[in-house]
Amino acid sequence: MERFENDDLQYVVDDYYDVNDFNNDGAVVEPEPQRDTAGLESFDSDFEDDIESSNPKTDTSAEEARNGKDIQGIPWERLNFTRERYRQTRVREYKNYENLYGSREEMEKECLQVEKGKTFYDFQFNTRLVKSTIVHFQKHPELLSQQLSRVQISTMVVKENLMVAGGFQGELICKYLNQSGAAFCTKLTTDDNAITNAVDVYNNPSGAMRVMAANNDAKIRIFDAETFVSINRYSFNWSVNNTSVSPDGKLLAVLGDSVECLIVDAQSGNITNSLKGHLDYSFASAWHPDGHILATGNQDTSCRLWDIRNLSKSLAILKGRMGAIRGVKFTSDGRFLAIAEPADFVHIFDTKLGYVNCQEIDIFGEIAGISFSPDTEALFVGVADRTYGSLLAYNRRRYNQYLDSML
Repeated sequence: MERFENDDLQYVVDDYYDVNDFNNDGAVVEPEPQRDTAGLESFDSDFEDDIESSNPKTDTSAEEARNGKDIQGIPWERLNFTRERYRQTRVREYKNYENLYGSREEMEKECLQVEKGKTFYDFQFNTRLVKSTIVHFQKHPELLSQQLSRVQISTMVVKENLMVAGGFQGELICKYLNQSGAAFCTKLTTDDNAITNAVDVYNNPSGAMRVMAANNDAKIRIFDAETFVSINRYSFNWSVNNTSVSPDGKLLAVLGDSVECLIVDAQSGNITNSLKGHLDYSFASAWHPDGHILATGNQDTSCRLWDIRNLSKSLAILKGRMGAIRGVKFTSDGRFLAIAEPADFVHIFDTKLGYVNCQEIDIFGEIAGISFSPDTEALFVGVADRTYGSLLAYNRRRYNQYLDSML
């Protein structure tokens, strides 16, 4: 991951917690290392006075939303601007962070024309009792000088009853959910730029479970998930920001501080294909469950779809509203693809209809993460904001039965 120094970027996390309080309270938060936060400070300052003085109910139900309450509980009626006006201002003034500067006009001409306004997932509830928070490692490097017993989490995954977390100093911690204590913990590297950017749990072609970690030292490491013995280590020419494994366990998608995305043989580490088309660094990827389609998210504000059977060019380009694509998720049945921007927008596409129908979730605040439930029935969106940090839940709309919220 590219480090950057920009005193003009004031991260929202500076205002979430006092640094000393964070060091003393034993909290472990879910961080995201590089976020586009221009304009988010004004969002906090615009609303915090009202929320502090009125102490409103923190949750919003589907019924309350249908009756006109803002899903995040923002009291627009007491503010001196409307939601629509503030949205226009945010989109106009938002500054997407870029590592590589250049014209995006040609790319935008190639983007798939989609029909918005669809509803695939209905709002179910929002709770501010669950706070999604982000720690930006560029702003507080002094927080990273910690022992292995106290880890600043940079990435996390839970699969097959195994939770794996990576840390800002190259840590890797594995824990079985049904057992007390950590099953395995280590520091993968002592490199000064050691952050563990991505972790994954997958099954190789023979069915053996593996743990994979990608680090800023330009390496991917693979461990046996039972013995935690190191099996393979693959080196690249740039920091690896994200990896994902094909459903059959044979291929790795490797993304990082490069305009190219690599397809790598999972057993040998050999590069089999290089995907060309993105204009900046990539940070997210996901495979369709059928194994034929790979989605990659990039700072050029696009998500590209690649047909693994023909990688000469991308199959389609999906465009965000204002920022990089930092999160990419398919439902387990492959019917929907969700992509998340750094702030305000999550887009859901119907894969069955060629990705041309889209639901746009429009909120305010940094997107801390997105996740579909394993049964595809729910979508969760984490929002990181000093006042309105929360967890939003959406339920999949089914047209062959009557579903309504009683919350």
